[in-house]
Amino acid sequence: MKTRKLGSRLEVSAIGLGCMGMSTAYGKRDDKQSIATIHHAIEKGVTFLDTSDAYANGKNEELLGLALEGKRERVILATKFGNIRFPDGKGGVCGKPEYVAQACEKSLKRLNTDVIDLYYIHRIDPEVPIEDTVGAMAGLVQAGKVRFIGLSEAGVKTIQRAHQTHPIAAVQTEYSLWSRDVEAEILPACRELNIGFVPYAPLGRGFLSAGIQSPADLIAADRRHDHPRFKPENLEKNVRLLGPLKEIAAQIGCRPAQVALAWLLSQGHDLVPIPGTKQVGYLEENITALDINLSGAQVRQLEETFKPGAAAGGRYPDGQLKRLGI
Repeated sequence: MKTRKLGSRLEVSAIGLGCMGMSTAYGKRDDKQSIATIHHAIEKGVTFLDTSDAYANGKNEELLGLALEGKRERVILATKFGNIRFPDGKGGVCGKPEYVAQACEKSLKRLNTDVIDLYYIHRIDPEVPIEDTVGAMAGLVQAGKVRFIGLSEAGVKTIQRAHQTHPIAAVQTEYSLWSRDVEAEILPACRELNIGFVPYAPLGRGFLSAGIQSPADLIAADRRHDHPRFKPENLEKNVRLLGPLKEIAAQIGCRPAQVALAWLLSQGHDLVPIPGTKQVGYLEENITALDINLSGAQVRQLEETFKPGAAAGGRYPDGQLKRLGI
């Protein structure tokens, strides 16, 4: 397995495994299948596993804690805190220093580990100075409970201020062919500071697999029904973007999702995408994307089709968009 570095010291597999969908959001839960996929990933050399305390209210962390029994030393384990759910069902963000320590203790217990390799704040709390939140995270590093710290969906100024408080190893933000916003400011800022970049949803929440043609292709409980890009009026327009992706896949003899990942991997060796899956077959496809080399002409064709802003609809519902890029 090829490896890449996040920042100057954290070495991980060149492609990771996003674990959220194993417990929530996309389809039915199958813990046995998910654990088998995690074990297969480890055997294939995928060392970078990503979760959060917010995924299924901690159930996803518990799943990883179970799956990693006897295998913990073979992986780089990343989790997140800060996304919270109030009793009325509404979501919020908390970056208060005292909460940082509380959340970490709970995650350590659920993950059945003594240390978290990479600990992110999931969303930035606009009511708490980032210096205070990161200062508390730095305290966890000093206490030996966390090795490296990161930010998820943070704006440029927040990244800069956080990095001045304590070295940030990685910034995690959505990035794919149909979500290229980070190329303007976020990615350059990370590179200037030697911060690694972790693209989540690198397959556009499954859209770039070219298998979702209408909302009817998603089960009723699938969270993507709430996302603007999967609404009927937008999805119809977005599906038209897939032509060149499918053409290139046919030329190479692979699947559209593999082409989309190969494009993302070609954007720099400081990027480590974390495509999510709970199926071994899709995991194998994702890993194989590391061996695909796109020609300059193919890259240009993809980038001309999927220009920044080309996708119809926002990447999150309006309420969630307000919590991004702070």
